[in-house]
Amino acid sequence: MMRVFKDSGKTIKSLLKERILILDGAMGTMIQRHILSEEDFRGERFKNHDHSLKGNNDLLSITRPDIIKDIHAAYYAAGADIAETNTFSSTVIAQADYHLEDAVYDLNFQSAKIAREVADEFTHKNPDKPRFVAGSIGPTNRTASISPDVNDPGFRAITFEELRAAYFQQVDALLDGGVDMLLVETVFDTLNAKAALFAIDDVFEKRGEEVPVMVSGTITDASGRTLTGQTTEAFLYSLEHFPMLSIGLNCALGAKQLRPYLKILSGKAPFAVSAHPNAGLPNAFGQYDQTADEMAEEVEDFLKNNFLNILGGCCGTTPEHISAIAKVAAKYAPRQYEAQQVLNHA
Repeated sequence: MMRVFKDSGKTIKSLLKERILILDGAMGTMIQRHILSEEDFRGERFKNHDHSLKGNNDLLSITRPDIIKDIHAAYYAAGADIAETNTFSSTVIAQADYHLEDAVYDLNFQSAKIAREVADEFTHKNPDKPRFVAGSIGPTNRTASISPDVNDPGFRAITFEELRAAYFQQVDALLDGGVDMLLVETVFDTLNAKAALFAIDDVFEKRGEEVPVMVSGTITDASGRTLTGQTTEAFLYSLEHFPMLSIGLNCALGAKQLRPYLKILSGKAPFAVSAHPNAGLPNAFGQYDQTADEMAEEVEDFLKNNFLNILGGCCGTTPEHISAIAKVAAKYAPRQYEAQQVLNHA
């Protein structure tokens, strides 16, 4: 089937040549500012659900859409060009923990719809700064490459096909809800990411349309590798066959710790490069202490060295962090890259 590329996707590709695009910050950090009860998560629809739902943040798109809408608005007001949908855990795999597999379509559709409405409101107010929505696709809580049983290294808790089917359902619903692009993020297992990209391509084929796709991995420790053992280079080479809008890194580390791995991506990726680091490293209580100004100072090093095309924040970041980052990014030109360049793997 002939595929049509959405107009918003063409606009995004054009803007990436002109300036650094700003991604929003943490959804969970902002939700935690609210004192929410079990009833907030249940709402009317899930009032009689048999299992506890508190902590299922994605569910708030259905039961407390006012909170999610306000968070998107706060990030757009802070200068974000792109907001991520509240769908990090909106797959049948992740929602099985809450026995809410049947709600997955609505979780994705409603989350995309809320973000779309807010984005359109801001674009209408300022057409010279169009706002976009990225469908957030998390890694799930299962890994296709590692056994969860130390006594059985060959065991896998999930199959590639189960992942592909779950991602297919999520992607289809996100597109129904009106997202401009898809963000496969916080990748700790590249095989999971491959299942997501396989599903995305299947959905594009089914619908006869496509949108830009971003992929962002996570370096889990000082070894500079993903949880499943890949270096940054290996991560890139494992996925470069897919025509991505961007490849990048997010979560686990603060900007300072992420620098050497972004440098590698910047020097080798034939796509745009993105980063949305945490607000530093967590303290002994799991809280993030890095201020907006401190984070802006650290990411400015990326910008001076021309590492990036897309910049935002992950755990611990707020609209204050995004505002400070956006002001710094406005002073720098985006990284230039050749989409058709042949990589030297030597």
